[in-house]
Amino acid sequence: MEEQRVVILNKYEYGMIINSLNELRTKLIRENKSTEFVNELLLRLLNIPIRKRSIFQRERVSNER
Repeated sequence: MEEQRVVILNKYEYGMIINSLNELRTKLIRENKSTEFVNELLLRLLNIPIRKRSIFQRERVSNER
């Protein structure tokens, strides 16, 4: 079974990762090196669905008297 990790990022952090990978891809292209793995990772990151969570959580109310 493949190990999975969950990372929670804000818009700024997500943008930094995408930008860094794109810069790495550009550098590899200039050096005539393969960009296959960077391309795949960029596509995976760009296609990740956004999961919105409420910042408010409801408290459970007990029925005990």
